[in-house]
Parts: sequence; structure tokens; C-alpha cells
Amino acid sequence: MFRALRTVGFLLAALAVFGQANAADWKEGTHYKKLDTPVRTDSSSGIEVAEVFWYGCPHCYNFKPLAENWEANAPDDVNYVRIPAALGRSWEPHARAFYALEAMNSLDKVHDALFEALAGQRRPLNDGESLADFVAEHDVDHDEFLNNYNGFGVNARMQQAQSKIRGARVTGTPTMLINGKYTTSASMAGSLESTLEVVDYLVEKERAAK
Repeated sequence: MFRALRTVGFLLAALAVFGQANAADWKEGTHYKKLDTPVRTDSSSGIEVAEVFWYGCPHCYNFKPLAENWEANAPDDVNYVRIPAALGRSWEPHARAFYALEAMNSLDKVHDALFEALAGQRRPLNDGESLADFVAEHDVDHDEFLNNYNGFGVNARMQQAQSKIRGARVTGTPTMLINGKYTTSASMAGSLESTLEVVDYLVEKERAAK
């Protein structure tokens, strides 16, 4: 009996050490990058975790359920935000659609459908009019969407977001930006799942720093 308990204790200790070793394995410059100049966060308190994505990105499409599960179980001091990237001109309409829907409090109605249409089905929704027709199929007013899509508010949000993305030196999606100071991605972390493990590590790092 004593030997069995001692064996269990040894295994638990080994697992604890293994977990610490895994955390210690995340190396700056390999699995994540620290920005030379931090970028502004949208959160006045807590730790901001930002997901930089594109609706047409198949990797973002595969990452989506993992990220949503992580967000649902995130600690109370984490503020999870999404930033639509416009790394190319063809991406810009989709980023505009995100902010137009957000301004209308209608993002929840169409967010999943836009991912499915653009990354899943490769539908040619590449301008304001085609996107307005699409969101109208999901109970969003066509004309109000276009007014927002082309409006000053969305222009301002686009400029702020893309300035933040450039400042963070994001060159691909999905990329995670932690508290305006660190970036990580599947290409750095090794997989989509490992990306979120690195995010956990960096969130804890920021929490300890505070």
C-alpha cells in the first residue's frame, strides 16, 4: 500500500515538473515575440488578448472554435477582443463589414455566417453591395449596413485597427496579440492548439508583472 502511494506521489510530482518544463519551453523569439514598442490596448484595465483574423482565412476558420472555447473559459481579468485584419486590399471589405455590423449591434447575427461563407464556401463577397445583400439574408437591414460600411465611424475604426496591426508587425492570420506587448501564432508556437498555450503563458506573465 505504501509503495503504491509512493508511486502515485512520484507520478504526480513528475507531472508537475513536466508541466513546469512545458511552460519554461516557451521562448521569446521562437514561440512568441515581444514588441520593441507596445501598441495601445482598447482595455483600460485587465489584460487584453486580441485575436487578429480575416474572415476568408482557412486557418482562422479552423482556429475559431478553439479560440471561442478559450474565450469562454478565460479568467475574469482577461478582455478578449477581435481585430479584423486588412493585410491586403481584398481583405478590406470584410474588415469594414465587421465594424459596420458591430456599430449596428448585429455582429452576433452574422459573424459565424461570414466565416462559413468566406473561408468555408469561398463565396465572392468582395464589396459593400454583395456583403449588404448577404447580411440582409440574416435579418440585418441592407441600407443601414451600407451606410455604416461607408461611414465615418467605420473609417475611423479601420484606421485605428490597421495602425495597431502595423504597430504589432502582424503579417499573417490568425495572430494573437497579448496586452499590446507580445504576439504569437501557430507558425511560432507550432500549432493552433499550442498558440493558446503560449497565450496562457503570456497572460500569466503579464499578471505576474502587475
